[in-house]
Order: sequence, then C-alpha cells, then structure tokens
Amino acid sequence: MAGMVVIYKKPADVKAFEKHYFETHIPLAKKIPGLRKYEISHGPVTVIAGPSDVHLVGTLHFDDLDALKKAFASPEGRAAAADRQLYAPDDSGVQMFLFDSREV
Repeated sequence: MAGMVVIYKKPADVKAFEKHYFETHIPLAKKIPGLRKYEISHGPVTVIAGPSDVHLVGTLHFDDLDALKKAFASPEGRAAAADRQLYAPDDSGVQMFLFDSREV
C-alpha cells in the first residue's frame, strides 16, 4: 500500500474551511482513480509534547506509489489538487507526505 497524509493547521475560518472540505473537496477526491480509502481525523488532534495547531489530518490510501502518482496526474487528481488551493491557499498551513507502507 501507499499513502498520502495531509495535515492542515487550524484555519482562520474553521466553519468555511470545513464546509468546503466536506461538501466540495472530499467528493472531488473520492473520484480520484485508484483511491482505495480516504480517512480523516475525528475530534481534536493532539501532540504528546504539548499544544497542537493541527486542525485536521486526511489520509488517502492507494495500491502503491505508482498508483498514487498516476492518480494525481489524472484530471480528477489535478482537480482535487487545484481545489485544495481554494480552501487552504496558504501552503504554510498544509503539510503533505507521500509514502509506501508495509505491514509488520
């Protein structure tokens, strides 16, 4: 499996962020070819060492890194990536990680 983790800092307007994220972005992202599962954090995101400025964590699952790369090169993947610029335009408020994983 491969994954993409997207970490969003708390936005200035939480209500507007969540409205767009849940009503527009997730439906767009679920159309990405090869997407196996889409998970989001539920409730507060905490850090063991202290307070956190993280608002939401999204995790997308694909068969492997090649499938993930192909998915985001597709029209649906490009549309979802472009949409992220609408509800979270400040790149300093978003972190993205791509990775292969294996069960141990």
